[in-house]
Amino acid sequence: MNGRTLYHALVLGAFCLGFGTLLATTDLLTADEIKLRQVEDLQASLGQVIPASIHDNNPVNDAIVMKNEEGKEITIYRATRGGRVTGVAYELLGSGYGGEIRLLLGVDGDGKILGVRATEHRETPGLGDKIDVAKTDWILRFTGLSLGAPPADKWKVKKDGGQFDQFSGATITPRGVVSAIRSGLEFFAAHKTQMLEVH
Repeated sequence: MNGRTLYHALVLGAFCLGFGTLLATTDLLTADEIKLRQVEDLQASLGQVIPASIHDNNPVNDAIVMKNEEGKEITIYRATRGGRVTGVAYELLGSGYGGEIRLLLGVDGDGKILGVRATEHRETPGLGDKIDVAKTDWILRFTGLSLGAPPADKWKVKKDGGQFDQFSGATITPRGVVSAIRSGLEFFAAHKTQMLEVH
């Protein structure tokens, strides 16, 4: 009985070792490819919130890291043209019905929104997922706006006395997005000098 148990343990151990080695080898072989795809995805997202016409650099290569008021590090992707920073983009976190919403916000040097895109969310299909540009153009309506236009007290959904449409049956999602964008603009206003400084 002991010999049989030992045999099964050795077979199981060999199987686990072989499978673990296979996983580790696969991970090593695909790590560079995965990183390359992540960079390509990031560049594609940045291209949606920073127009190509305003920069002659690759914002991914000219990124800086800053800390927000909570001490969390935020990567700022900086677009430059002729040695001058013409726009920046960075990730925002909003709170939706399905949990955390990740947004990418592009802002020009005057604090005007160049574009916003939802990059990750778990909002309800057919309701909260209308923040996705593939579903509706709702999120495109922020382009060209800034902290002063509309006034600060109007940076809310209409149900809360603001200017922005909410979705029928889904107010939490647009409320979270509008709040996150406003916070993102406030972050830019507070750190504008550092963001636009040429290193």
